Amino acid sequence: MSRDLPPLNALRAFEAVARLDSVSRAAEELHVTHGAVSRHLRALEETLGTALFVRQGRGLALTPAGRRLHEAAEAAFEPLRGAWAELRRRPQQAPLVLGCPGSVLARWMIPRLERLTRELPDLKLHLSASETAPDAQMSGLDAALLISQAPWPADWQVHELAPERIGPVLSPRLEGHQRLLSSPASALLGEPLLHTTSRPQAWQDWGIRMGLEPEALRLGTGFEHLYYLLEAAQAGLGVAISPEPLVAEDIAAGRLLAPWGFVATDGCWALCAPKRSSDPRVPRLARWLRAELATTSSA
Repeated sequence: MSRDLPPLNALRAFEAVARLDSVSRAAEELHVTHGAVSRHLRALEETLGTALFVRQGRGLALTPAGRRLHEAAEAAFEPLRGAWAELRRRPQQAPLVLGCPGSVLARWMIPRLERLTRELPDLKLHLSASETAPDAQMSGLDAALLISQAPWPADWQVHELAPERIGPVLSPRLEGHQRLLSSPASALLGEPLLHTTSRPQAWQDWGIRMGLEPEALRLGTGFEHLYYLLEAAQAGLGVAISPEPLVAEDIAAGRLLAPWGFVATDGCWALCAPKRSSDPRVPRLARWLRAELATTSSA
């Protein structure tokens, strides 16, 4: 009587070869010999009576039957890998590795860590700053706090937290700030505007939503990161543009002024995690972040 499932070792070998596109790399990952992997592949092909791979140049390519089997194997193994990794972490109570832009980390997350620890005492975080978006597999991260917009990678689960709202801010130390405070937003058309090289379109996005001609906005000094941009604004070096939550406390304390308010963009704050993850800490953290962001919005 034929088996309902292929031999597990043979299926593991096939899945590794299909994923890594190499018998040698699959053998290395599985800690077996090249010959053992080849024998597993031959056994599967003989049982099915059809080829799973064909030679393509110096590599291998899946046949239609191979693609069908790989889709099924991947759908079975990926959740299993995720669950196994999660269960292995739990006994050691490994921290949740959370990636986020350095400006968000410095100006928003760090000031709230004490409250987060108090309100979610069993959630241990390891914070990782990066100015580039995570890759589709979110390598090295359990989750990422981002300000971005759809479309999202298909391999992510996305918890949208709050709409992104941006607006110009300036310091009371800025020379001539009284004139700007009593002027409409169009007064900024003649000002050299501080900006970030990582997001040069922010001023144009704001200008369009305010009914201004975006090409008339004149960019002045640029900064690599938003954190430095806001430090320059606080020092009175010019008018900057920022997401509202990153400057809400500075505005409340009078260190920065936002005379024209904030407008919504097409983006949002989001907590993202690999789709295969079933870590219960991620939705709990998302709920906490959503509530916290609601307190830093004037919308």
